[in-house]
Order: sequence, then C-alpha cells, then structure tokens
Amino acid sequence: MRYLKLRDRATFEFAVVSVAAALRTTGGRVQDVRLAFGGVGTRPWRDTRVEAALRGRPLTVQAIEAAGRLLVRDARPYEANGFKAELVQRALVSILSELGGLR
Repeated sequence: MRYLKLRDRATFEFAVVSVAAALRTTGGRVQDVRLAFGGVGTRPWRDTRVEAALRGRPLTVQAIEAAGRLLVRDARPYEANGFKAELVQRALVSILSELGGLR
C-alpha cells in the first residue's frame, strides 16, 4: 500500500493531486487493486472501472497508462485545473509502477 501526495510547494499541506493504492499481485498479474484519488474532484473517490481494468491482467506500464486514460475519460476540467487530468494519470503510473516493482 502507498499514498502519493503531489503538492505545488513543500510548504503547502493540501494535495494538488493524490493517489492511495493497495495492490496485490501474483506472478506479475494483478490479483486485487484498490485506488482512491484526491484533489481532482469535489471529494476523494474510487473508480471501480479503473480497478476492474487492471484486475486479472499482467501489471505493465502500458496497462497502467490505459487505466489512467480510462480514469480521465469522462473528466470535464475547468480552464484553471485542466492540468490535473494529466497529473493524476502520471501519479497513477508512478505509484503502481513502484508498488509492482516495475521501476
């Protein structure tokens, strides 16, 4: 399990984007994954579509990137926060790559 909190500055307490992840793999395949995202909506949330897209599949950077695209597929960002769609995808790749031993 890991929590990744991305901030504008180290002095800021609030996250611009955050991802909490719990990952269980066997033989390089995702057995279970739980993801919670913060800073990109009105409240933290889980996206079970993203979890389902990863479950049962080999954990690869390509699979994680595809799950990230699914995560933001229906996003409707405003002008001032549009950058968060890409940032949350990168955060997802970072945290799952680390947990899965891909880097």
